[in-house]
Amino acid sequence: MDQSEAKHVEAAGATLLVWCQGMGPPLLLLHGFPQTSLMWRYLAERLAHRFTVVCADLRGYGGSSCPLSAPDHSPYSKRAMAADLVTVMDRLGFSRWSVVGHDRGGRVAYRLALDHPDRISRLAVLDVVPTESAWERADARFALGFWPWALLAQPAPLPESILAVAADAILDSALGSWGTPAATFTPEVRAAYLDALRDPAHVHAICEEYRAAAAVDRKHDRADRANGRRIACPLFVIWSARGPLADWYGEEGPLAIWREWASDVQGCAIDAGHFFPEEAPDNTFHILTRFLDEATP
Repeated sequence: MDQSEAKHVEAAGATLLVWCQGMGPPLLLLHGFPQTSLMWRYLAERLAHRFTVVCADLRGYGGSSCPLSAPDHSPYSKRAMAADLVTVMDRLGFSRWSVVGHDRGGRVAYRLALDHPDRISRLAVLDVVPTESAWERADARFALGFWPWALLAQPAPLPESILAVAADAILDSALGSWGTPAATFTPEVRAAYLDALRDPAHVHAICEEYRAAAAVDRKHDRADRANGRRIACPLFVIWSARGPLADWYGEEGPLAIWREWASDVQGCAIDAGHFFPEEAPDNTFHILTRFLDEATP
């Protein structure tokens, strides 16, 4: 994945850094925290032999812009981020595509499928459950294990101030926990992720995204459930066999939860930690392509 080929694309309310390569059906890849689109470096070029792969930094992350927020944090809602990506894909000439999202990107991915069902042909979410479902089941394990949810959602400027003086510690704790060996990340990759946490505007934007997840994103999820809106496309769920999703949500892991949100749901655990696209790219590639190839001629 040659980051030098990335370009900026004007989106619905932000300018996104986007990398595009390959031929075939379009496939959008979305990253999580504390990463950027660089997280797809092991998978993007391989997938580009089968698909036109689009990797984007979400608004407020990496090389993408940081729009002004609002008291309800809605500019950093997953709905706003999803709207960005619809515009980006339109500008790239794609009217319908598959999407794979890891961590925070998984939340944007399922919001795309809910808000824009005519655009999404297949959806894969990696090591997440729906935002409202996660908050509904939050307990002491959740508070301690998923500490960014509560820490980064605190009112400004507390989390921004902590990140400003302890970006290294925050990054290393996130990358070195949740079942993934710290050795997964080379010094160069770690430095790239750290750079994205050193800019005050991006730090504030990331905190706003977490604040949105604790507030407006939950409202959107609750409204969908109340109105009977469900994910219409085929959904594949992959989760870490070593992480919380394998233990916290019963014998089926997160599958039972996702079946509350979608009708066509498949999934499996992978023997790796939370950051399995980087820790176990071969297994991740084979699992994803088996699912995604079902949609190709």
